Amino acid sequence: MLLNIKSYIHKQEVAELLSYAVFPDEKSLKAAIQKYEETESLQLYGFEDEKLLVGLIGYVMDDKKILTVHHLAILPENRLKGYGRGIFLELIQAQNPSQIITETDEEAVDFYRNIGFVVYSLGEIHPGVERFRCVYEVEDEED
Repeated sequence: MLLNIKSYIHKQEVAELLSYAVFPDEKSLKAAIQKYEETESLQLYGFEDEKLLVGLIGYVMDDKKILTVHHLAILPENRLKGYGRGIFLELIQAQNPSQIITETDEEAVDFYRNIGFVVYSLGEIHPGVERFRCVYEVEDEED
């Protein structure tokens, strides 16, 4: 179940989850938290299973209904259990975007590919680190 957790961003479990989606240092985590606090359009939702926060997604959606994911994180012990897919399914149902876009690293690219995203290499954005743009075209139910 997706819940708006933006107002709880300073809670330990929310900050811990967000830390998995940013460069692993305190400075990057603080910058991400500040961005959520200062940017009204930036949304932050948590995914709960049996009252345990197991994942989160941070995104913005523009007026063309293009949803851009800024952060996605699942607790390490809960990965490969379908929670990431569940987050996207609930998000599509709740927000009805026309398209979902995100950027990721080599570690997560197979996850996006496996749930239907088309993946494009962006090359080495940082030395030795290949980045990928992942795009999901949401099917219109009327088709």
